[in-house]
Amino acid sequence: MGVNRKSHSAGFKAKVALEAAKQEKTIAQLSGLFGVHSNMITKWKKHMLQELPGIFSGMHKKANKDSEKLIEELYRQIGQLKVELDWLKKKSEQLC
Repeated sequence: MGVNRKSHSAGFKAKVALEAAKQEKTIAQLSGLFGVHSNMITKWKKHMLQELPGIFSGMHKKANKDSEKLIEELYRQIGQLKVELDWLKKKSEQLC
């Protein structure tokens, strides 16, 4: 018996988690309304509430800067490897 796993967009998860946080409907009602298991809704709500303070604290800006630095470093390494590869190709042609 196979397990069917659905992949939900971040926007959908946010919408469901926000509805759960509002507490206007029960988790069971939201589960039926959105077609998502109640455990997933609870998990998404918990994750949203944990991450929410970080939005206002600037943690996301720091994470973005860190990822930008990583991307710059990776592009630098790609460039260096391309130069080295071109040099090796040129040298190997000279040997043949």
